[in-house]
Amino acid sequence: MTGPVTRWRERAAACVLLDGFHALKHAVRFGAEVPVAVTTDRSAALALADELAPDVRDTLDTLLAEVPEAVYATLVPRPHPTAVAALAVRPSRRANLEKLARVPRSAPVVVLDNPRNLGNAGAVIRLAAGFGATGVVTTGTLDPWHPTVVRGGAGLHFATAVERLTVAELPPGPVFALDPEGEDLRGLKLPDDAVLAFGSERSGLSAELRARTDHLVSLPMRPQVSSYNLATSAAMTLYHWSATGCASA
Repeated sequence: MTGPVTRWRERAAACVLLDGFHALKHAVRFGAEVPVAVTTDRSAALALADELAPDVRDTLDTLLAEVPEAVYATLVPRPHPTAVAALAVRPSRRANLEKLARVPRSAPVVVLDNPRNLGNAGAVIRLAAGFGATGVVTTGTLDPWHPTVVRGGAGLHFATAVERLTVAELPPGPVFALDPEGEDLRGLKLPDDAVLAFGSERSGLSAELRARTDHLVSLPMRPQVSSYNLATSAAMTLYHWSATGCASA
């Protein structure tokens, strides 16, 4: 017990918290470096791997150390129902920036312009990874690697490039920004090198992002409905990109 707990406390400040079995599963699956992983029940965690992630079962068998529930509760601020947690090394910012800047791209970059809700940001990262987006960029003060965002993303930060940038630093490519006054998305084809920008949940697009925009795009919405959830808007837009013939995959 002493070994993994000591490693955890030595590495926690510099690592990303993987909160729950699914976050650890995805991080391992997409090549994360995981220096320590703990659980209160190794047998149950490995049985879950047998059922849901046999491709990483052997790796988890090597990684997971069992600790008492009381010790586990001191390591994570909000214990996950699966009673699994791990620490992972955050991917290189330089490598992520190179990936985001590389052209031509085979999939869009998603931009969350000054987002406010940590859970929404995590849900968008999970969606973007699922659709094979090149990456997710946030502007503003929200840290896209905050533990609550990583929890909402189920560890899929490691499946795409996730970074915080200023509007001036956004990756190259035509910016398609979601706005109620924009052109109906259903009449457009989104190119693979698009930068898909979504405004904050409360105030929409910032003036700086709006000035950088090449195309304003709207989602279909019946009258008197004010807005969609941020993750729903991202899902609709990414699905449209994938379904209209521009997705290289």
